[in-house]
Amino acid sequence: MSIDVARIRKDFPILDRTVRGGRPLAYLDSANTSQKPRQVIDTMTEFYERHNANIHRATHELGEEATEAYEGARIKVGRFIGAADEAEVVFTKNVSEAINLVAYSIGNATAAGGPARLALRPGDEIVISEMEHHSNIIPWQLLCQRTGARLRWFGVTDDGRLDLSGLDELIGERTRLVALAHQSNVLGSVNPIRLIADRAHAVGALVLADAAQSVPHLGIDVAALGADFVGFTGHKMCGPTGIGVLWARRELLEEMPPFLGGGEMIESVWIDRATFAPPPHKFEAGTMPIAEAVGLAAAVDYLSEVGMTAIHAHERALLRRTLDVLGEIDGVRILGPTDVSGRGSAVSFTVAGLHPHDVSQVLDDRGVAVRAGHHCAWPLHRALGVQASTRASFYLYNTPDEVDALADGVKAAQKFFEVS
Repeated sequence: MSIDVARIRKDFPILDRTVRGGRPLAYLDSANTSQKPRQVIDTMTEFYERHNANIHRATHELGEEATEAYEGARIKVGRFIGAADEAEVVFTKNVSEAINLVAYSIGNATAAGGPARLALRPGDEIVISEMEHHSNIIPWQLLCQRTGARLRWFGVTDDGRLDLSGLDELIGERTRLVALAHQSNVLGSVNPIRLIADRAHAVGALVLADAAQSVPHLGIDVAALGADFVGFTGHKMCGPTGIGVLWARRELLEEMPPFLGGGEMIESVWIDRATFAPPPHKFEAGTMPIAEAVGLAAAVDYLSEVGMTAIHAHERALLRRTLDVLGEIDGVRILGPTDVSGRGSAVSFTVAGLHPHDVSQVLDDRGVAVRAGHHCAWPLHRALGVQASTRASFYLYNTPDEVDALADGVKAAQKFFEVS
């Protein structure tokens, strides 16, 4: 199955602009944030122009329309990921907040002597991996500090895969939670969440999957994935910033204490106590990002119309070309798997003798937008023995010519700095 990239590119206004003195923009930074189609931009504009009001609280027509649009977005997102019940979809600010919601709720359950499967005791263990984004490291470090739990982690193999050789030893009777990236934002590696979740569930542990990189590119079915919690974010999937999603099994959301307190998340309030609304509203305190949720629903519609299978196939072809052309350049080291199997379309690499920032600057001068740095994955870069890397990441609107522009830019950087 193929997609009409030329037609798709017409939906993205920003791709028409030029940069750096008239050069065409080759945007290869979608793992950082994706561009937005007119359909999303127009939907949000129309909401503000015609339906803007607060949700759930207003009794007038605009309030009813806004509430219908917001809750309709929840239904669309739930269907997109295969949720059994739209009440399992909690809107957050981003995936970082989704992960923090789970961490702080577990901490609150621990402090209050809550349900046994949520409460942590000193010596209990939380398992992550070396390839995690900081958003899936720091919340668990903080939770361990508050509760006395111990942090453990999977290593990474030489070819950029999760090292599963010690799976049965790492996930054992003391394990209470396993939190892993579904797809690495640096290596592109797609991790076997179902396999790990089956092992974790066998010892009574819960599983969280950071799906920020997989939902936009692979599409997922939360039931098939096997995790108990799944987080992802709108701005990486053609949607707006400021909106993310936590999916969790309904029974867990019902047991979990609130994350934030305020309006909307309550059932009744007295001066000295309160009762809370059922999920998902228990976790949505205050005025939520309403227009952003509507924009996310429009992005879901857009991706669904193109087709996630077609998007994945297109990116796979770009990935194969990228691995080939970068692999032919002397001095280039690709971080992560060098074959397309079980791999996403973010490609991080180093160039011998050059700092990644220098590479990215030369690329930027040629109109090629990439990211350079540690990509919020400092422990992973240390494990790989590099300070930083350059990352090119692709999406449904990218072309083979842009892959070639990337390779030409890398060669130009080598020539400019005289390292080739």
